Amino acid sequence: MSAQAEVRAKGRQVLAADDLKRHYHVGGGLFSASRVLKAVDGASFTLAAGKTLAVVGESGCGKSTLARMVTLIERPTAGTLTLNGVDVTQATGETQRKLRQSVQIVFQDPYGSLNPRQKIGTILEEPLVINRKLSAAERRRAAEAMMARVGLRPEHYERYPHMFSGGQRQRIAIARALMLNPDIVVLDEPVSALDVSIQAQVLNLLADLQQEFDLAYLFISHDLSVVRHIADDVIVMYLGHPVEQGPRDAVFANPQHPYTRALLSATPKADPAQKRQRIKLTGELPSPLNPPDGCTFNPRCPYANERCRVEPPVMLPSPESGGAVVACHAVQERRLPRESAV
Repeated sequence: MSAQAEVRAKGRQVLAADDLKRHYHVGGGLFSASRVLKAVDGASFTLAAGKTLAVVGESGCGKSTLARMVTLIERPTAGTLTLNGVDVTQATGETQRKLRQSVQIVFQDPYGSLNPRQKIGTILEEPLVINRKLSAAERRRAAEAMMARVGLRPEHYERYPHMFSGGQRQRIAIARALMLNPDIVVLDEPVSALDVSIQAQVLNLLADLQQEFDLAYLFISHDLSVVRHIADDVIVMYLGHPVEQGPRDAVFANPQHPYTRALLSATPKADPAQKRQRIKLTGELPSPLNPPDGCTFNPRCPYANERCRVEPPVMLPSPESGGAVVACHAVQERRLPRESAV
């Protein structure tokens, strides 16, 4: 374990969000008012060192917006976001600059996130040039040491991104994210662009690095089989709202929310003899510019009633969740049949 990891308190909380929101004003002109797009509308969670929190859901559910807020690319519209005990929404100047060093991001497309005109050594040293007072020799040693940790060879230092495979480029992106020794790494679909065999290698690398540096991961994904492999806790989002949240084993073993059940029923299973019920959602994903009244999932939910159409549900412990909290009137009223569980 690295010296930095040794001085970190095991399991200490590094990130906390309380009722986090990000709204955008869209459109508007001479004869029309702008409308509000609620990309994230009330997310609350915590993340501890050495743990992985996965955020899952369909495209447009707010996963990437949440990632941009955590990495301080965008400020929350409302709510609080705390990094290492400091409220990000109030931080400015030097405090904000230091906070940005403590959280880094790895993007989905490794080639698009790397400057094709720069050699790998230059790409890895750039964060040190901006944020650290080191000599050229010290920066090179740090870059080569990080390359070795992610499985790259010394001769790769002088090569350009186009000379590497997709898996190697993602290793480079991971190495760059770790150059400033962050506490938190946001992984935005980090393996979805890779072949399945390479996905396993990168996921194993991420697990090894997490153990070595005691990193906290915020893992953004739509692939539930990957989430089941890597996550400690899971947030399921729908149209900007968390609808189910809890320990991975509780969410996967006994999903409560109808949306979570539908997502898990579509996940391929390794055992062909294992029975499962495929749950098909009807209707289209509503526009975030015009979300439904009440529960945002009610137009697609087979268990919705009049209360669901007028009263937004709140996150509450489910009677049978095993530790998860769920935003669903049908779950709280025990109107969901047991046999529909995945």
